[in-house]
Amino acid sequence: MKRSFAVAAAILAASVLVAQPAAAQSVQEGEFQEDVDLAKKSQNPVANLISLPFQNNTSFGVGQEDAVTNDFNIQPIYPFTIGKWNVINRFILPVKYQGELVAGVGSEFGLGDLSYTAFFSPAKPSKVTWGIGPSFLFPTATDDRLGSGKWSAGVGAVVLTIQGSWVIGALAQNVWSFAGDEARADVNFFFSQYFINYNFPTFYVSSAPIITANWEAASGQKWTVPFGGGVGKVFRIGKRPVDAQVQAFYNAVKPDDAADWSLRLQFKLLFPK
Repeated sequence: MKRSFAVAAAILAASVLVAQPAAAQSVQEGEFQEDVDLAKKSQNPVANLISLPFQNNTSFGVGQEDAVTNDFNIQPIYPFTIGKWNVINRFILPVKYQGELVAGVGSEFGLGDLSYTAFFSPAKPSKVTWGIGPSFLFPTATDDRLGSGKWSAGVGAVVLTIQGSWVIGALAQNVWSFAGDEARADVNFFFSQYFINYNFPTFYVSSAPIITANWEAASGQKWTVPFGGGVGKVFRIGKRPVDAQVQAFYNAVKPDDAADWSLRLQFKLLFPK
């Protein structure tokens, strides 16, 4: 009896699945495709898409005491169009926690230096998308240990391509100090990030490590080169689309006192037009 009931239930469930209206399946497929398209835009640094990312980076094994540091970055992105150009305004305001890197010094918490880049990118879509523009670093840190104490400026550039499910590209910038506290070290800092994303219907995999070089540092202490990646997903909270992801990185090349590895969590509010 129980076996007959189970067989009947299985047949009924299969019948219900097969009998689903084609229109409902089409709606579901359309929603998946909409999320994939939105994920690709979110992964494009110069997309014409307003967004508000909150990115948390926790680093482990820092300094002589193997301390933990944490950067919580508020990163609003606001694009607008002027004629044939999109202007993508990108801000990063870090809220920083620095553990006890040296015995007896203590920890510190506060704001870091505010950075701003304006990418000018052609508004007309193409197979290869690019952008270039000025970058600035403002000494907004609330403690000397959390910032440079210098006003800095430079240039940033980005190039990428979207091919099917792939979004692949790289971003780079360099800033040099031109004013600020004369007692502090000069700034000559290189920042770069390559990004490789593959989008599935319901989630994506990503590798987007941040590679840096402090050109003012001693030989052998300039570069930080991490490797790693993770997963992400575009979904909705109510009607608001959001992009959430997690990635982990191991620093294969690093200064002596830099972190051994780091964990990145990101939550991005999206405002499609």
